Amino acid sequence: MPLQDMESSFPFGVILAVLASLIIAANALVAVAVLLLIHKNEGVGLCFTLNLAVADTLLGVAISGLVTDHLSSPVRPTQKTLCSLRMAFVTSSAAASVLTVMLIAFDRYLAIKQPLRYFQIMNGLVAGACIAGLWLVSYLIGFLPLGVPVFQQTTYQGPCSFFAVFHPHFVLTLSCAGFFPALLLFVFFYCDMLKIASVHSQQIRKMEHAGAMAGAYRSPRTPSDFKAIRTVAVLIGSFTLSWTPFLIAGIVQGACEKCHLYLVLERYLWLLGVSNSLLNPLIYAYWQKEVRQQLHHIALRVKKGLASFFLLFSARGGGPERPRKSSCHIDTVSQSQLDG
Repeated sequence: MPLQDMESSFPFGVILAVLASLIIAANALVAVAVLLLIHKNEGVGLCFTLNLAVADTLLGVAISGLVTDHLSSPVRPTQKTLCSLRMAFVTSSAAASVLTVMLIAFDRYLAIKQPLRYFQIMNGLVAGACIAGLWLVSYLIGFLPLGVPVFQQTTYQGPCSFFAVFHPHFVLTLSCAGFFPALLLFVFFYCDMLKIASVHSQQIRKMEHAGAMAGAYRSPRTPSDFKAIRTVAVLIGSFTLSWTPFLIAGIVQGACEKCHLYLVLERYLWLLGVSNSLLNPLIYAYWQKEVRQQLHHIALRVKKGLASFFLLFSARGGGPERPRKSSCHIDTVSQSQLDG
């Protein structure tokens, strides 16, 4: 069982607090923007984007519960049961975030692979069932160590952290049974999407060369579908680069009990993985045009609302002279109208 450096716990708590605040704020803002887009467009794919923002927001809320342990002085260990529940919620939220990225990738793959049947296959009922099943699997993954003794640490020493209550064998099982097979599936989906896009591009060039593009040929796939490939690639690359170092180091720690990688795992690599929940809303805010435009509209509305508030506040604080001047102006206008 790892012994954590108590003196370095306070700076880690500050970093964790800042990261949690940024994750909650960024994902909440993207969630509001996507909700407004769903109200306008009613797109099924946007529901998956909203679910990703909700999962990442819950992850930020979950890790914020760990901040108190690290910021308290002197550092006092949390009760093991409470710590286990906290880390189970953190793991469940992280699993929901990763699974939602997988669902988004599959949704884009289906839209490009079967463009004519996509809206028949992926309707609201199917999307709701996918999201419900996703959360069920996520919580089964997160709370699995609580029911399997081999995934639990036999001794507990605070403050609360992932490997303080969960054994590296849990990371080993999770990586080999879930993460890396899913990553291979991602690679297959993406390569197939690129293949379809390449064939479609060649067809367009042939039609252009034959002179049949002047209103007679209509592409069965919209350009937004191909732009979505880029967004999916960035999402997949982001979560792969964020979580792979933590999972590989966890596998090494699980296979080599004499290795002491707990400090690196808990203070650096775990923090890198959690930061993926901050990258997701930034990716959508930058790469997804409709989300970026909606965020711009929200910013304009907030700016306009603040300007109206300050004007109203300054008008009320201007003293009694301003209302008299306004009333005199009204009387003058009224009298001129009567004279006319």
